[in-house]
This record gives sequence, C-alpha cells and structure tokens, in this order.
Amino acid sequence: MKVLVPVKRVIDYNIKVRVKPDGSGVDLANVKMSMNPFDEIAVEEAIRLKEAGKASEVIAVSIGVAKAQETLRTALAMGADRAILIETADDADVEPLAVAKLLAKVVAEEGPELVILGKQAIDNDMNATGQMLAALLGWSQATFASEVAIVDGAAAVTREVDGGLQTIKVTLPAVVTADLRLNEPRYASLPNIMKAKKKPLDVKPVAEFGVDVAPRLTTLKVTEPPVRAAGIIVGSVDELVEKLKNEAGVL
Repeated sequence: MKVLVPVKRVIDYNIKVRVKPDGSGVDLANVKMSMNPFDEIAVEEAIRLKEAGKASEVIAVSIGVAKAQETLRTALAMGADRAILIETADDADVEPLAVAKLLAKVVAEEGPELVILGKQAIDNDMNATGQMLAALLGWSQATFASEVAIVDGAAAVTREVDGGLQTIKVTLPAVVTADLRLNEPRYASLPNIMKAKKKPLDVKPVAEFGVDVAPRLTTLKVTEPPVRAAGIIVGSVDELVEKLKNEAGVL
C-alpha cells in the first residue's frame, strides 16, 4: 500500500508573526519556516504504518516555492521514501481548492491507497484541503483523526468531535486528516538527515498539471490583534464579585 502525505511550508510555530506595514499580508522576509505541525504528525503516522508492515512506500508531496524542498527533506529525514515538489512562483498564493486539484493529479499518477495530511495549516487555518480532495477523488474520508488502524482493506479511525471521540470505519482508498493527538512526531537523527539528501526528490512546475491556481479570494487587509489589557488584582472575593457585576457585566 502506497501512502501519500502532503506537507506545507509555513512560518515556524515558535515565531511571532509580523504584519507588513501596508497591511497587505504577513511579512515573510528572513522568517524561519518549517513543516506545518499537523502535516508533521501525518508524516509520522505514515512512517509508523510502514514500520508496522501496513504500507510499502511513503511519498511526501508539497506545493510551493523552491525552498519547500527543505520541508520535503525534513519528511525524508523522518523516514519518507521519496518526495515530489510542485513548484510555484515565489509570490503565488495557492488556495485549498487548487491544492486539492493538484493533489488529485498526483494521486492519479502515483496510485496511493491512502492519503494522510494535517487537518489544517497553521498559517490560514482553513481546514478544507483534505475534504475537497476526498470529494474530487470520490474517496472515503475520515477527518480529525486521533487514532488510525488499517485492517482488511479498511481504516478504523478514531476522530475527535465536539462530544468526545467517534470511531468510524472507512474503506480504502481513503483520505485521512490528522489531529494533534494522533501521535508525537520523531526527531530526525543526523544520519537520517544525511541519508535524506540522497533520496529522490522530483521537482515539477505547476504548469505541468494544467490546474488553474489563480486565487479566488482577495485579502483586503491584515491587522494584528488588539493588545490585551492589563489585569487587575483584587483584594477579596467580594471585590471580585462586585467588579464582575458592575464593570464586566457577567453576573
């Protein structure tokens, strides 16, 4: 069974995001970039499936600028077998629908039985690519997975919902989106990082796929959230209740 894992290059989650002075977007100049954390969890799960003998090959794929090769090398160092970069222009903003269409083309070429990816990217939080991909392919889908087991040509997926946990069974081929508690990704060791440099990484221009990647959304303005007001220390419970009644209006 082949497993395809889409990964996205985003601003590292430890970095404080800066807005451009003109409010046109987020400033990416000289900012540390890394793999989307949810996608990193998906890569780890795919590797675990291979180690358990459930998968024969793990293929990482990314859609983005040339520097996204660094993100793919991270996936290769973790244990993916090979990688594919669909290269876009430096200023391209590829939206989830276009990403899903491009991934559908890759699926048609590679023939995986399972696509596992992060439930969302931390840069836009759209949470849409996995669902759109499943719809385009006509495949089963299981979102927000916190546990995945492959048994007899099907995936038993425990997913996180508002009321707790829900376990469903979907037939393969399927699309699964990974939630935060699915696993804890491994650190790539130095020997594996060196080995990753020799693993296959194919770079293909986005034009080769015949997909319209022009954005359908227009960003009008980006602003930072308002500065949080300082807290107030109260001297007693009575004073706290009084302030909640008269100033906050919550009682």
